[in-house]
Amino acid sequence: MYDRNKLKDKKRIVVKVGSSSLVHDGTGELNLYKLEQLVRLLCDVRNQGKDVILVSSGAIGVGRKALGLMKRPDTLPLKQACASVGQAALMMIYQKLFNEYNQLSSQILMTKHTIIRPNSCQNAKNTFRQLLAMGVIPIVNENDTISTDEIEFGDNDTLSAVVASLSGADLLILLSDIDGLYTDDPNTCADARLIECIPEIDEHLYDMAKGSSSDLGTGGMVTKIDAGRIATDSGCDMVIANGRDFHIIHNILSGESVGTLFLAHKNKNFNLTEYIENRHRHH
Repeated sequence: MYDRNKLKDKKRIVVKVGSSSLVHDGTGELNLYKLEQLVRLLCDVRNQGKDVILVSSGAIGVGRKALGLMKRPDTLPLKQACASVGQAALMMIYQKLFNEYNQLSSQILMTKHTIIRPNSCQNAKNTFRQLLAMGVIPIVNENDTISTDEIEFGDNDTLSAVVASLSGADLLILLSDIDGLYTDDPNTCADARLIECIPEIDEHLYDMAKGSSSDLGTGGMVTKIDAGRIATDSGCDMVIANGRDFHIIHNILSGESVGTLFLAHKNKNFNLTEYIENRHRHH
């Protein structure tokens, strides 16, 4: 059985936060209390001498509210207009909050092209390395304003695993509106059990992933397992947990048994660029 206390020793941590964890249920407006909590926790992890990267959704939702749209944008230009307004607004709030704790933050916007082109992939690696060396917390999102179906990751689960791989992280924490991976859909099946640890990802696991019941995010359970494959093959452990209360980040890093832990198994044949390119062709 894996000793969760080993998670206390992680040095470089990527935290992905889904839209549903950042907004109020009723209104879709940003939950500022939770944002402040998230930023404070990340700064505290940084103060322990660990590197921290945040992958944050929420730009399109923030932009939609700012533009006064009642429903989710359904055309690409509208979606991109919302992202353009929302990304700037979201970053302003993040930078203001991080500044309160004397913590420098930065923005990195990516598309699949960043990974598929070897030069830009190496460039991204160098940028992450440089920022982390200078004690900055990079805030990463998909570059929704310019991305099209051909070049988008489509969900921040995949993006965060790519970031973990690029940055050489040793722990990826995916926070959304589910407690972890269950043996069945917990909404419909009373016998569904939370799986605490997954040593290896296989087809059986995909069969079990019925998808979560969130309508806010783009990533169901299958995308989370895909993310797990990228992370664990890159030598990075991954935890899926519920972002209802961001203190769970502290719990995970204290070695508590929360969420589902996917164990890293460095695959020396794993090539991130090839993996993304092949996945890219199939979609």
